[in-house]
Amino acid sequence: MAAPKESLSCEDFSEFQEKLKLLRTLDDRIVHKLNTTVPTISFAGKVNPTETCKELYESLIEAHGSRDRAIKSCIAQTSKVVNQLRAEREKDADNLTLIKQLRNEQTKLKLMQSELNVEEVVNDRSLKVFNERCRVHYKPPKSQ
Repeated sequence: MAAPKESLSCEDFSEFQEKLKLLRTLDDRIVHKLNTTVPTISFAGKVNPTETCKELYESLIEAHGSRDRAIKSCIAQTSKVVNQLRAEREKDADNLTLIKQLRNEQTKLKLMQSELNVEEVVNDRSLKVFNERCRVHYKPPKSQ
């Protein structure tokens, strides 16, 4: 259950959030995924919990990395736009349309930066739940 391979649109913040929500599906459903794939003691013989936990862990790490890269990419793109608009504003400080556009881009940049904090919370929560259920079956590599 890997994260969907979708690119984030950086122009519209609402669309950006919707895509992030889709990309966070694995994290949002981690408890259900663990309950349905990691067996209890009575069903331990029917499924290999070590392999299941390893695959889930790798999916989580891949999803976390791809979302982090996507968010940082949008932050970089939006920062570039903000810097361009600031340069234009210095040349034409009385252009109200330009000032409004700059404010909108600055607000969008701040909201995207706050998504990095949300991402950290989502990732920590998922890994905590994963460790509670899979610590007996699978130990992730220390480098992660």
